[in-house]
Amino acid sequence: MATVADTSPSSHPAPRGTCPFAPPPVYQQARHEEPISRIALYDGTPAWLITRHEDVRAVLADNRFSSDPENPGFPFLTEAAREFVTVRPTFIRLDDPEHGRLRRMLTGDFTVRRTATMRPEIQRITDELIDKMIDGRQQADLVSEFALPLPSLVICLLLGVPYEDHDFFQECSRVLLHRGSTTEAVVDANARLTEYIDALAESKRDNPDDGILSRLVARGELDIEDIGAMGRLLLIAGHETTANMTSLSVLALLRNPEQLAHLRAHPEAVPAAVEELLRYLSIVQTGLVRTAVADAEIGGTEIRAGEGVVLQINTANWDDDRYPGADTLDLTRDTRQHLAFGFGVHQCLGQPLARMELEIALETLLRRLPDLKLAMPFEDVPFRDDMLIYGVHELQVAW
Repeated sequence: MATVADTSPSSHPAPRGTCPFAPPPVYQQARHEEPISRIALYDGTPAWLITRHEDVRAVLADNRFSSDPENPGFPFLTEAAREFVTVRPTFIRLDDPEHGRLRRMLTGDFTVRRTATMRPEIQRITDELIDKMIDGRQQADLVSEFALPLPSLVICLLLGVPYEDHDFFQECSRVLLHRGSTTEAVVDANARLTEYIDALAESKRDNPDDGILSRLVARGELDIEDIGAMGRLLLIAGHETTANMTSLSVLALLRNPEQLAHLRAHPEAVPAAVEELLRYLSIVQTGLVRTAVADAEIGGTEIRAGEGVVLQINTANWDDDRYPGADTLDLTRDTRQHLAFGFGVHQCLGQPLARMELEIALETLLRRLPDLKLAMPFEDVPFRDDMLIYGVHELQVAW
């Protein structure tokens, strides 16, 4: 692994290799040879790259590592990211106790019990999307016609956001998550989306509904700006991550026919299969970032206060010491402690909902489309190497 002295500013994130499902080879090599190593970020700023499962998990559980971008040494991955995460940051960019106070306002909306009550509605949406997709046709783009609208419809329902505005907020999300977006474009998209959510939240005062935005307004504990920041976070995270996991999971299954056959033969194994797909695909490709607020020893390496760390979730989830044969998709694998949703106090709030959406999407697709297959050459699939959330831009399938 290169050191700060000879690493180019473009060294993070590193390019993927020949397998589009695999983490970048240079990070895989680092995990074997130097699991905690020095890199340079886009502007030459040094940071620690952490690639081993036990070390990544240790940092995420350690309150000496902060999510707050106001702390000295915070590792911004792009100049645009610096603007995005510091303008009206949400609770995921705060530390306890303020992080916990704000997060608890949403916890009840994302419990396993609460999300289970949404299962019939999500199943209905899933079936309707498939009905529309297959109506009179034998081929479609799974991304635009199924994987993206499904979580978008669900998060709109949960938040109280009109789905007819999906073109607007999806376009804003694309700009905010595109690694090549200019700072000016990110500032503009963030401002437009924030203004939209603020106005929507304000409208709930006179026109309340059952959505999260309305309930936050009714609590009277937060100003509109804080409610808008929460809504912006949930809207982006609530559709981008699940949409890309769905389409990428289908592609991974189609490329592993023996695993697909196992799942078709054992539909009761879908929940376990979702966990293995989450581990295997790890769509947060640029990693999670923290900064040390006190000296800490991780994996035998001393990290000083004020030094930034980049936690490579994808290499951690491909750690052979934790998951033997980690580079293979094995739907029967014990995937406990995978880090696709993070770990510790900042782990993904919406993971019960994401799991359920993925389970319903995969089970229904495999049941209703028993002859589902890829309808484009695999080498022509446009992978989202240009985005912060990995996946595919398009996936032509047939049945």
